[in-house]
Amino acid sequence: MTAAMRFLFALLALVTITGPAAAQKPGPLVLAAASLQEAMTDAADAWAKAGHARPRLSFAASSALARQIVAGGRADLFASADSDWMDEVGKRGLIAPGTRVVLARNRLVVVSRAGLPRVVATKGAALARILGGGALAMADPDSVPAGKYGREALTRLGAWDAVAPRVVRAENVRAALALVERGAAPYGIVYATDARAAPGVQLAGVFPTRSHASIVYPIARLRTAGDAEAEGFRRFLLSRAGQAILARRGFATR
Repeated sequence: MTAAMRFLFALLALVTITGPAAAQKPGPLVLAAASLQEAMTDAADAWAKAGHARPRLSFAASSALARQIVAGGRADLFASADSDWMDEVGKRGLIAPGTRVVLARNRLVVVSRAGLPRVVATKGAALARILGGGALAMADPDSVPAGKYGREALTRLGAWDAVAPRVVRAENVRAALALVERGAAPYGIVYATDARAAPGVQLAGVFPTRSHASIVYPIARLRTAGDAEAEGFRRFLLSRAGQAILARRGFATR
């Protein structure tokens, strides 16, 4: 084998090792509230299109994700659907200092199958009357943010005691939405962005903002972050471009 051929083979081996390996390098692991699914997926696609490794996205109830982090699960970023679960992670010293900030905001709504009566959410008793013997799908009000907001709103509006026996608890807000989509429950309480993401349901009512705590989505980099691009992606989400992506999916931006 000539020196020229040996050089060529060595060059091809180097390209084989560095090229595909670099292309396959995983991006930062992002744990995000289920309601962020479409927006975060769009953002990850945009980040990858700009030449970065595409972030790996894991969606679930904020409560489940926070517990995973507290239990020692490694991740780079955490985006919660409320402040309480981010607080829980912060109390354990698991947030990188100076990285927690509000990512977006949302509204709480009632959805239903098409053709059912609308709910006048400013008069909570109307929901109880309309439900009759039917079910109301909600994320678990004992732990999941969407369910906690929902119970708070119904309590302040004077409808919780009447509605509580009919509540079907779901593991997260998207699971509650799916119950309405499949016809397992005539009504459900979800976020406004979830209603937009499900063409098979109709918006049946909007809760007044004064009936529950403000729905904010904090995001933070975790101390366990091992990906060098985690901070870059966090900042991208907070940038004008990232906030525009969230706005297109119906979130109120910072």
